[in-house]
Amino acid sequence: MNNLLVTGFEPFGGDTINPSWELARALNGEVIGGARVVAVQLPCVFGEALTRLDEALARVKPSVVLAIGQAGGRCDLSLERVAINVDDARIPDNAGAQPIDEPVVPGGPAAYFSTLPIKAIVAGLREAGFPASVSQTAGTFVCNHLFYGLQHLVKERAVRSGFMHIPYLPEQAARHPGAPSLPLPTLVAATRLALELAVTAEEARLGGGQLD
Repeated sequence: MNNLLVTGFEPFGGDTINPSWELARALNGEVIGGARVVAVQLPCVFGEALTRLDEALARVKPSVVLAIGQAGGRCDLSLERVAINVDDARIPDNAGAQPIDEPVVPGGPAAYFSTLPIKAIVAGLREAGFPASVSQTAGTFVCNHLFYGLQHLVKERAVRSGFMHIPYLPEQAARHPGAPSLPLPTLVAATRLALELAVTAEEARLGGGQLD
């Protein structure tokens, strides 16, 4: 049986919970699209996150990788289009590192694109009633660092891979007045569908751009 690697991060930035890991571990062990989900928690630490990811790739040997991260302030499931070769941290990571204008991979290309069928996934999620969009930026913190590193690590492998940002959970939004959130059962159901489409769908030629 093929494996689906789903990663989530430990809490960071003063939070005691990270929805990306709560979501990943809720799906651990499920069989989706004929493949078994293996969830791995990654540290919110530059460099170490990629070391742990590389170890997971070697151990799990996945056919699909979906890395997930928290994006407080976003209101939907955001399928990231592109990762850029820049670390530029507004806050320190969980080890206290705060790289500024440093490459993720020295000498690497300026950017990598997701190899997931992101527009087909977004279309499928919306049709099923889940809020979703194509995002043009994964930021410049550890999420983008991981996304870029993932695409670099699997660039010559037959693996579909990419990154998805998700909103706060309601219990987090309660501490951030006005911030949007989605409950964990909704995130689990939506991501289950996203993973099925990641395994089975071909990319769709649909509008997903932004004006600014």
